[in-house]
Amino acid sequence: MAPRRQPPALLRLLLLVRLLASVAGARGSGGGGGGGGELFFVSEPQDATVARAASAVLECRAGGEGPVALTWLRNGLKVGESERLRALPNGSLHIRAVEGAAEEGLYQCLALGKHGALLSHRARLALATMSAFEVQPLPAEVPEGGMARFACRIPANPPAVITWEVNRTALPVAVDRITALPSGVLQIYNVQPKDAGNYRCVATTLANRRKSTEATLTVLPASPAKPFHKPVIVAGPQNVTASVHQTVVFECMATGQPRPIVSWSRLDHKSIDVFNTRVLGNGNLVISDVKVQHAGTYVCRATIPGTRNFTTAVATLGVLAPPNFVEWPESLTRPRAGTARFACQAEGIPPPRVTWLKNGRKVHSNGRIKMYNSKLVINQIIPEDDGIYQCLAENSQGSVLARARLTVVLSEDRPSAPCNVHAETVSSSAILLAWERPRYNSDKVIAYSVHYMKAEGLNNEEYQVVLGNDTTHYIIDDLEAASNYTFYIVAYVPMGASQMSDHVTQPTLEDVPLRAPEISLTSRSPTDILVSWLPIPAKYRRGQLISFRLSFRRSTESPAQEVELPGSTYEHLLRNLLPDTVYLVRITAATRIGWGEASLWTSHRTPKATSVRAPKSPELHLEPLNCTTIAVKWQPDLGDAAPVQGYKLFYKEEGQPENAPILLEARVHAHTVSGLDPRRKYHVRLLAYNNLEEGYQADQTVSTPGCVSVRDRLVPPPPPPHHLYAEANTSSSIYLHWGRPAFTSAQAINYTVRCNPVGLQNASLVLYLQTSDTHLLVQGLEPSTQYEFAVRLHVDQLSSPWSPVLYHTTLPEAPSGPPLGVKVTLIEEGTALVSWKPPEGERTVVSRYTILYASRKAWVAGDWQVLHREGTLTMALLEHLLGGTVYIVQIAASNEAGEGPFSSAVELAVLPEAAPASNQRPKRLDSAGPAETAPSGYYPLDQKSMTGIIAGVCIALTCIVLCILILIHRSKARKTSAPKSGPQGSSPRLHNGLPSSGDRGAAKSAEGIVENEEVLLPRMAGNNFLDTKGGTDLIIDSYGPISKNSSKKKWPFFQDWKERKLEQEAQRQCVQTACVCQVGTTALRGKGRPCRPAEEQQTCYQATYSVAADTEHSANSEGSHDTGDSGRFSHESSEELPLTVGLRAASAPSISWEGADLHAPLRPVLSACKEPPDQGPPACFHLPPPGQD
Repeated sequence: MAPRRQPPALLRLLLLVRLLASVAGARGSGGGGGGGGELFFVSEPQDATVARAASAVLECRAGGEGPVALTWLRNGLKVGESERLRALPNGSLHIRAVEGAAEEGLYQCLALGKHGALLSHRARLALATMSAFEVQPLPAEVPEGGMARFACRIPANPPAVITWEVNRTALPVAVDRITALPSGVLQIYNVQPKDAGNYRCVATTLANRRKSTEATLTVLPASPAKPFHKPVIVAGPQNVTASVHQTVVFECMATGQPRPIVSWSRLDHKSIDVFNTRVLGNGNLVISDVKVQHAGTYVCRATIPGTRNFTTAVATLGVLAPPNFVEWPESLTRPRAGTARFACQAEGIPPPRVTWLKNGRKVHSNGRIKMYNSKLVINQIIPEDDGIYQCLAENSQGSVLARARLTVVLSEDRPSAPCNVHAETVSSSAILLAWERPRYNSDKVIAYSVHYMKAEGLNNEEYQVVLGNDTTHYIIDDLEAASNYTFYIVAYVPMGASQMSDHVTQPTLEDVPLRAPEISLTSRSPTDILVSWLPIPAKYRRGQLISFRLSFRRSTESPAQEVELPGSTYEHLLRNLLPDTVYLVRITAATRIGWGEASLWTSHRTPKATSVRAPKSPELHLEPLNCTTIAVKWQPDLGDAAPVQGYKLFYKEEGQPENAPILLEARVHAHTVSGLDPRRKYHVRLLAYNNLEEGYQADQTVSTPGCVSVRDRLVPPPPPPHHLYAEANTSSSIYLHWGRPAFTSAQAINYTVRCNPVGLQNASLVLYLQTSDTHLLVQGLEPSTQYEFAVRLHVDQLSSPWSPVLYHTTLPEAPSGPPLGVKVTLIEEGTALVSWKPPEGERTVVSRYTILYASRKAWVAGDWQVLHREGTLTMALLEHLLGGTVYIVQIAASNEAGEGPFSSAVELAVLPEAAPASNQRPKRLDSAGPAETAPSGYYPLDQKSMTGIIAGVCIALTCIVLCILILIHRSKARKTSAPKSGPQGSSPRLHNGLPSSGDRGAAKSAEGIVENEEVLLPRMAGNNFLDTKGGTDLIIDSYGPISKNSSKKKWPFFQDWKERKLEQEAQRQCVQTACVCQVGTTALRGKGRPCRPAEEQQTCYQATYSVAADTEHSANSEGSHDTGDSGRFSHESSEELPLTVGLRAASAPSISWEGADLHAPLRPVLSACKEPPDQGPPACFHLPPPGQD
């Protein structure tokens, strides 16, 4: 079998490139990957230039979940199939023959998928064209040794390739003396006689070829050379504007004697890119693959070698760049009635224009959908908003698209829409809106939102009011008069919102005008005044104007004359007035409701009767530029023959004295009045004058608006900062950095940074920071919170617009506390389970837990074993633990911001493997609190702690000495009172001397008693009493305390005396000894009845019971009873040992209590005694089997 042939290396490379192109295309038009069923383009159409009658194929392939249909658009309209246009099976468009304008244009591919539609970027299809030559070579006469230059330029698409011919044969350009520039210039240095001839250029494209006219080069005899000639640039560089990736040629051709050296530099002193630039010929600068950073001013310098004689020429390179995204929109998932914000920012030269598309169609603003600062905001989302959104950025150099998906989540238990919505007009500014609760799931409604907007016009703002679920009516009282409004209601539940209710439109009532018109007064003759006024803005009109009332009077008279005019009139001529008299005029407007407030009186002086040569009043026009500036413009009367020497401009605020006149030249027809107060009405008066007299004056009033950020609209605002960048430093700070706009200004630049959490409702909490740097560290922020930032600059009393908003989230805060409720439980031999709860804090984010554990010896040496668990887990296993070792466990929580403190140390005692089965119960410790924490080993002690320990030890020793003295004194008292006996014939009493069920010290059986020695069975005589209040452990009879025997701890000083005392007591009480026994077991016998049949041999022992102290865990017994999860035994272990013992009284007590802690385990101390022959068998006490009471 022949071996398989491997594909050639070139073929493998092409396959790899094809694969990479497919992967790159799958990312879509800048909008991210197309995985997960999202619609995406594998390939998109590209620009194409073809020859006439040639065919063309525009490729387009798309992928995604489900079937994908492809349609084609040309110049925004759907392309219909014909004989020339046909869609191929793979989705590409085949154009059979491109003939002209019918086929040329911008083509786009529209992919229709399951979740929406996606539009490709634009591809231009054009015919190859070539126009006539704009520049052709001209004849030249050059002396031998000189320089010759021919130029040639022709418009063509695609750009033509220029070559040269001499005497109609190809010109050899490999000669060092001859340079052919790509721009169409031919340079010949050191001209020789053989260079003479006819030169022409040939322009060639893929479809055309054109030749220029011929130009003759004549070589003259060489002239005598001058020893020195200053350098002269005969062909310098020209300003060029080029697109990125094009090639730019700066020509620099210089002469001089000696021959000058040509060098290049940048005017801004930046270095020239050496990788993309080269010098062609004798000083021509060629920049290939032009980039934005190549833009600037280039300087050509021709210098005579060895001298300082030089000359320069400059040219500016402007670079145009297609749009490029710096911020892409992200796909969002939002519930119904939520808000979606898509951010999209692009840069390019010129600045691109951003528009938004939804499923391939342009998005239009309305009450819910807003577009501003290249952002798209969708309020009150409805199911129809679900789809694919694209951000389209385009300029003269091209366009780019970025996509994002909006998924609308519908809650299954959402309520139906509020029903029976109706509105009622209350006044000119208020409408009562009422509705009924939803018919379905109305009990789950938590709030209602009322939405309203103006019904007429485009891009009206939609307003929203949120109400509780306890009301079904609301009065909206901030409306404009005589306007129609549209209302709808949405009901909210915890997991979403209902559909919108039916829309209701209701008008507000009319009202009287809120403001009077602005009037203008001029005179055409000494006896008249022309009164004109501007329409009242709709905001202040508050209805349809039906009438105006003009009032006028002389300034020296109080009564005024009135003239009523129709509402459609905007000027009126007052006749038959007195010359050279000041008249006061005001105006009032009325609607059908009534008359509004009249304007203030405006004064005007009529011209003098003798003013035959006085200039006429100019036509005055006032325009507020901003809150503090008014533009005053006027036009002189063209029919006025009177000479004008200049103008006088007066202005004053209403109610204030008039300022001194501003004198202006006759050629000036505009003036700016600044330094005014915002929201004030000003009276402006203008008149022309000459050498003879003042002319007719023009009066007009104007109101300044409220202040805006830009103080003077005549001066364009500076551009905002760009390339805003944010980086979270800590959980409470974010570092901001931005770029300074590219404009030259000698003034100091300051910046204002705006910062607020996303979704902030209280505008007073927005943070504004000032800085003069292009970076700022914003501190004092909340952890794990998304903030929005914007920056604006201030220069020369001007403010730029805000930069595009940048969103960034602070880091989570490092846990401030340790994990809670740490518990360690031994679940099997050598394995323990550690469990805990997350640290406190609502915003505490835990990404990892660190568990440290070690034996005590290793802990002292700092040798910890470390385990890590994810932040979602709250338990872990500790394995391979050694028996007979006490382990210490600590846990800490951490996240990307840092690690929190460790929990308190928790001890785990692992019993040796050889320990009895009854003692191998699981032990569990926890870190419930400081008061309940088991001892955890060694701790570092400071000087104060050592002092306290020493003082405590001294006090304890003092107390011990006092106790010894008290015991000696009491033992003497007991010895003295021992012979006394109680009253005869007393009925015996049974005393239960065992601890309660919650105490430790019960035994399961008699075997358990003997084996574990953990049972105390006290005996007391009939009239003996036990102090049950816990104050003492003395046994008292009717005559006083009875001496107590102790066998746990014996002081050496009293050792012998105690032993003799016990022996005497045992001999004296042997006849009264009780016998403890259990059915089926060997009994402890005393005086009384035998426990077993007489034929069996019995041995009698006197049982003396003592307290066996728990040397390890007695200090924690109380805590164990309280919590149930600490100490040596739990409630369960105590309940496993029930014990009920009945005692019969003897004549004298023989009970010995050892230790003062009644909760400690009890250990019997057995001593043998002989049964006296003259008395009956001892009394027997039967212990019940395990499990019985």
